[in-house]
Amino acid sequence: MPMFLPTDILLPKKELMDRWAVIACDQFTSQPEYWDKVASVCEGVPSTFHMIFPEAYLESEDIGRIDQISATMRTYLKDGVFDQYPDSLVYVERQLANGAIRQGIVGMCDLEEYDFHDEANAGIVATEKTVVERLPARISIRTNAPLETSHILLLCDDPEKQLIESFAARKDEMKLLYDIDLMMGGGRLSGWLITGSLAKDFLMLQEAYVASVQKRAGEEGRKPLYYAVGDGNHSLAAAKECYERLKRSNPSQSYANHPARYAMVELENIRCDALEFTPIHRVVNDTDPWRLLEALQTLDKKDGHPVKWFIGDQSGVMHLDATSGALPIQILQDFLDGYLEENQGFIDYIHGSDIVRKLARQDNAIGLALPPFAKEGLFTGIASKGVLPRKTFSMGHASEKRYYMEARKIKEDCEI
Repeated sequence: MPMFLPTDILLPKKELMDRWAVIACDQFTSQPEYWDKVASVCEGVPSTFHMIFPEAYLESEDIGRIDQISATMRTYLKDGVFDQYPDSLVYVERQLANGAIRQGIVGMCDLEEYDFHDEANAGIVATEKTVVERLPARISIRTNAPLETSHILLLCDDPEKQLIESFAARKDEMKLLYDIDLMMGGGRLSGWLITGSLAKDFLMLQEAYVASVQKRAGEEGRKPLYYAVGDGNHSLAAAKECYERLKRSNPSQSYANHPARYAMVELENIRCDALEFTPIHRVVNDTDPWRLLEALQTLDKKDGHPVKWFIGDQSGVMHLDATSGALPIQILQDFLDGYLEENQGFIDYIHGSDIVRKLARQDNAIGLALPPFAKEGLFTGIASKGVLPRKTFSMGHASEKRYYMEARKIKEDCEI
């Protein structure tokens, strides 16, 4: 069975789309004023805002919001908010603020093929280490929810750009489902229906993609890696846990066609020019910075990956082994984890090397700025060395993250 499949797509009726789409719940977590503005914009109208739990509110808002989310979904189903497009995919184009177009295809992935644990041997894996402490709220929401809407971005590695990008030339064969401006500076989002023979064409392209991945892996002497989760891994991990709990609760039942076996995602090609990866840097605080730097020098390899260090007003460059196949963040984080088990200090995760330099001027701190993230090596690195450390990279800026748009049923008793 394919790992990525068409599904029964739900979209709000066109007259209800104006304030429907909101950004991923895990963005602007330290800016509740962003979400307060979204709440004001979406007050009293159907919106995905009422179907999610923004993480900015997790500490301050009553957990009763979880029950309200499920009730809202059932109200939307009862009130006929949705149009349904059976056994379909959606080809999407996201125009970013800089004018670049990010392409994707929305469908569902098979959770039987997904494993988020370290050293997973599965067709779909996490890119970064999953922090299990972040799962309970997501699991609570999904357990009782009749629907899902998704901010998950699933990545493929398709240098030939056939699996997704080929549909850009076929838009005249597809029905335009939506073409809207996104709120809060999110750019523009357009979606076209892939169904019938077009959906079959996609599945054939996926077969060719899987074969090409296997061929490349064989030539490189590594295991094949077909798909990796770029954004939303904790949401996908929660979906996986809910599905596994469901199976354990009734092991005699067949789950081959159960809607909970699948999760909605948007598939994107890591080779897309508009898909920008930036490294997340490290600042180690409350430590002896010079002692830590001396220890780091044991990793220094001539002509390796450059890592800039900052202590006070002083700075320099060290190099990490470029011959091991590991990405520089894997080498650095493994070292820091081991060092901080035996020495004082804690890590801050920082976007932007200029901020690293500023924070490193504090007492008892050292900043470590990683080199640009080579996204083309992501799949090879994960396949050979396992999932990356937590907080390795960011896919674009916060305002460029996926907005919730499509939905699908995850309970068998849902009616449209």
